[in-house]
Amino acid sequence: MSTIKKILRKMIFQEKADSESYIKYLRQKGIKIGERTKFFAPNMTHIDETRPWLVEIGDDVQITAGVTILTHGYDWAVLKKVYGEILGSSGGVKIGNNVFIGMHTTILKGTNIGDNVIIGANSLVNKDIPSNCVAAGNPIKIIMPLDTYYMKRKERQAREVTELVHKYRECYGKEPDEKALHEFFWLFSDGDSQLTETWKRMMTLVGNEKESYDALRANKKKYENLDKFLKEI
Repeated sequence: MSTIKKILRKMIFQEKADSESYIKYLRQKGIKIGERTKFFAPNMTHIDETRPWLVEIGDDVQITAGVTILTHGYDWAVLKKVYGEILGSSGGVKIGNNVFIGMHTTILKGTNIGDNVIIGANSLVNKDIPSNCVAAGNPIKIIMPLDTYYMKRKERQAREVTELVHKYRECYGKEPDEKALHEFFWLFSDGDSQLTETWKRMMTLVGNEKESYDALRANKKKYENLDKFLKEI
């Protein structure tokens, strides 16, 4: 993004101009946020600031567009009209480490999400979600353990990258480059392969670069290299 665009974005969205600015703002408000957490679309994200001390977000949390986190409710306004009483409504939200929160998810007050959790898009988190699982739905429910999802992804990526390459060729009339294949390079790379800068950046994500390189050296790649991969699909 150019400097002019960054300045204009800052003027328009202010503290929500980018992830770093939004995290700094939320921390100043009193919300606890760990390291390497990212808001992909801060201007489309709503974090309840009425009780910032009730929100805790861990390390390596990926928060996508349209996510809402609430620490209070105003449903008591209806009860006040009927019964005259004011009944307070609040509850903390804690999100663990290494969590992905899909687009347009709403996290209600009084809920906890464990570590190593994937929350599907358009979910309503109205109860605690344990660690090491995939959960989705409105209301949310646990779909499967994380290790089961891991095996499913390993099986499906070959089919998905084949579609990606074919569609890319149809659209642009040429072969996809390293950036288009930045999530799939393990299919044709291992520890002896020279990684491009794009792929090296992928290895640094979520703070476990050493572990990723150790796993890459043990990787049994499906194709010898990128060129042969493209020739075979």
